[in-house]
Amino acid sequence: MRRSALLASLTTAAVAAVLAGAAPASAINTYNAQPAPERTEVGAMLALWDRDGDGVSETIDWYCSGTMVDRNTFLTAAHCTTDWSPGVRFYVSLAQDVQGALDAAKAAGLTPAQTAAAVGVEGTEHTSPDYPGNSADAHDIAVIEFSDGQAAELAKRWPFTPATLPAAGQLDALGSRALDAATWVVAGYGTEEATRGPGGQTHPGGGVRNKAEVGFDALNKTWVRLAMNESRGYGGACYGDSGGPNFVTLDGRRVLAATTITGDGPCYATNVAYRLDAPTARDFLDEFVDLP
Repeated sequence: MRRSALLASLTTAAVAAVLAGAAPASAINTYNAQPAPERTEVGAMLALWDRDGDGVSETIDWYCSGTMVDRNTFLTAAHCTTDWSPGVRFYVSLAQDVQGALDAAKAAGLTPAQTAAAVGVEGTEHTSPDYPGNSADAHDIAVIEFSDGQAAELAKRWPFTPATLPAAGQLDALGSRALDAATWVVAGYGTEEATRGPGGQTHPGGGVRNKAEVGFDALNKTWVRLAMNESRGYGGACYGDSGGPNFVTLDGRRVLAATTITGDGPCYATNVAYRLDAPTARDFLDEFVDLP
C-alpha cells in the first residue's frame, strides 16, 4: 500500500490501537523513582515546529512537563513556551508513555501534523509577560489553555482530576519545620541523571511519566528548594521535567506547591521549583483559574 493511502486509511481507532502498543521507557532519575500511572493530571507538553527554517513545521516532540489545574488549563514553565520559531503549535498529552506514542506514530508513517493530533490535544499558549524576570523572581510560568471542545477531547482521551493549587502564602504560613516534616513528590517526563561515556555527559531516557520523593531544603521568596540526594532516599527531576509538579501532602491533602524550573546540571542534588502560593504566580494564574 502506498504511504498516502496508508495515512488516509488510519482512522482514530486505528491510531489509538497503534499508540496503545507503545513500549515504555525511563524518566525522572533512575534511583528511588517509580512509574506514576495514577498521576493522570500530569502531562507532557509537545511542540510542532519548523526546525530548519524553511516555513514547514516538520518536527514534533515532547519538551516539558506540566499539570492540569482545571478542566481547560495546563500549567507549565515560561522557558518551555518561549524562543520557538514562528508558527509553533503546542499540544498536551496526559498519557503515561508519550515517547512510546510518538515512536508508534512514526512507525505507522504519520506526518508530523498527524502525529501531533494523534498523540496530543492542541491548545493556546499564554506566557507570563514579565518573563524572564530576575533571580529573585523569574516569572517562569505559563499555561496552555484549551477551548471547550479541546478540553472535552482531552478529558475523553485521558480522564483526570485537576491538581489542587495552594492558598496565598500557604508555604510561608506553615514554616520550614512543617514543610520539612511533610512528604514531597516530584513528577514529570524528564530524562535520567547524567551518565558519562566516550562522548562526555549524556542524559538518557525520558518521555514517560514517573515520580520520586524529594526532601524539603529551603524556602525563598518565589522558590522552594528540594533535595534529590540518593543517599537520603530521594529521587528527583531532570531535563524535560521543567514545568512539572512538585506536590506536598498537607493534612492528608495533596497540594501542587511549585513547578520544576532548574537545578544542578547532572540532576543529582537539587530541584529548584517556582512557588505557586507566591503573589506573582497567583497574579498570573488568576486570569486563567479560580484560585483558593
